[in-house]
Amino acid sequence: MDRATTALLVVAAGAAVGAQAPINATLGRSVGTVQAAAVSFAIGLLVLVAIVAFASGGFGGLRSVGDVPWWGYLGGACGAAIVSLSIIGVKTLGASGVTAAVVTGQLSASVAIDALGWFGVEKQPLTLSRGAGVLLLAVGVVLIVRD
Repeated sequence: MDRATTALLVVAAGAAVGAQAPINATLGRSVGTVQAAAVSFAIGLLVLVAIVAFASGGFGGLRSVGDVPWWGYLGGACGAAIVSLSIIGVKTLGASGVTAAVVTGQLSASVAIDALGWFGVEKQPLTLSRGAGVLLLAVGVVLIVRD
C-alpha cells in the first residue's frame, strides 16, 4: 500500500477513535462502564476474526504466537485500558477532551519509546522539536478540557 493511501486510512482510523469514546459511553450508560468495554472488545474480536479469515495467510500465522516476547501480549491490555478510561473520561472531558488526552499520551509514550529503543523499534533521538511537539499537545489538552 502506498504512503498516501496508508495516511488516509490512518486518518480515518483516527476519526474512528474520536467517535469511539462517545459511542462506547452511550453503551456504558445502558450496561455499565466495564461491561460496555467488554461488549466493545467482543464486537471488535468478531470483526477481526472475519478479517483474518479472508486475509492473506488466514489463521496460519497464529502458529507463531508462542514465539512472541512476553511484552508482545500487552497490547490487548493497553486497548482495554484505553477503551475503559475513554468511556469514563468522555462524561467529564467530552469527546474532544478524551481524544486530545489520548493523542497526547500516545505521542508522549511514542517519543519515549523511540528515544529508548523499546519494543524492538529503532532508536530515534529526542530532539528539541519532538519535545516541543509533545509540550504543545499537552498545552492543547489543557486548552480543550478547561472550562
